[in-house]
Amino acid sequence: MRTLIKHIQLLCQIEETTTQKNIVVGKNMSKVPSLSDSWILIEDELIHSFGKMSEINDNQYDTEINGSGRLVLPAWCDSHTHLVFAAPREQEFEDRIKGLSYEEIAHRGGGILNSAQKLNMMDETELYNQSLQRLHEVIAQGTGAIEIKSGYGLNLEAELKMLRVIRKLKEQTPVAIKASFLAAHAYPLEYKNNKKAYVKLIIDQMLPKVAEEQLADYMDVFCEDGFFSVQDTEQLLEAAYKYGLKPKIHANQLHYSGGVQVGVKHNAISVDHLECVGDAEIESLLSGNTIPTLLPAAAFFLGIQYQPARKIIDAGLPVCLASDYNPGSCPSGNIPLLLSIACTQLKMTPEEVINAVTINGAAAMELQKTHGTIAIGKKANLIITRPMNNLAYIPYNFGNNPVERMMLNGKMV
Repeated sequence: MRTLIKHIQLLCQIEETTTQKNIVVGKNMSKVPSLSDSWILIEDELIHSFGKMSEINDNQYDTEINGSGRLVLPAWCDSHTHLVFAAPREQEFEDRIKGLSYEEIAHRGGGILNSAQKLNMMDETELYNQSLQRLHEVIAQGTGAIEIKSGYGLNLEAELKMLRVIRKLKEQTPVAIKASFLAAHAYPLEYKNNKKAYVKLIIDQMLPKVAEEQLADYMDVFCEDGFFSVQDTEQLLEAAYKYGLKPKIHANQLHYSGGVQVGVKHNAISVDHLECVGDAEIESLLSGNTIPTLLPAAAFFLGIQYQPARKIIDAGLPVCLASDYNPGSCPSGNIPLLLSIACTQLKMTPEEVINAVTINGAAAMELQKTHGTIAIGKKANLIITRPMNNLAYIPYNFGNNPVERMMLNGKMV
């Protein structure tokens, strides 16, 4: 099956060489290679070829799409979400409006523990159905690859239930999905006064079962004051490594917790959140290959300080952006809105935010060889936008969906 999209206003994030890039860093994030008045040919699930309309020479195709006045770009790669959950938490939204902090709500049994209680009560079929609906919603907004975490179970059976739902989503939808095991998200109430026992439970009982059923790609830990310490994090990551689970870390959202440094030390794929980043964190990131992943939509929703994106980029580092879609601190997987927030509040340019949710987002899920750019042989996961002249219009036109049509694995969805 061959599909030709022609007369494209702008074909964005292209790679014309056979040596494909893995990630974009520093000042190079300000560049998004593009072709005006162009075409792209899709063969089955992959990108076959592309070029200028003046040079088109392939008339062998089954379906033709007119891209006149529209942009075509790679689908978003959202590398940090908690999309599988049982119920929203709008009461906590009201509590924060009335002055309670995220930490105060958590100490009162809200937050993650609230979600865990509701998830434990929901059967797996209903959890899957709700999660599938959310996944369809983010696909409609341009997401073509996504990471999904467990972490609202906080016991063996419920964590496995979440991870099995994630696996089923991966098997039954066309989206590329990576799974992270995040039992180290919070301490259950019964372990409030015996935190070492919960860490031991994760290591001795949960990890072996997750590995046995091959349910996760990554091990994640919420390394934060009041949650899991640097020492806990190291112990958990070292245990996970024995089962082949690579590290991802929630780091430095609320405090200078040491999460960035421990992530770099253990070669984490990414450290995520990063509201609290100073010179020591920058120096640590420069010494390794761990990707700084910023979640500004969560900072927006919680009303806390934003991540220092300019400081990170100007230091020569990459930046990845992800939604942090979850029921408590960011009940939205809307990547176009995330891009607007990153431009207006983090002072990232339109080109920088596009790099952050395409090639860099793919790299934060180890999908850069197949996703994140338009290159020959990569997956045909493409956004065809509504009529617009340039990339800046996507974050400029905030709150509106730029996606007119969505292609995943070479098929319109």
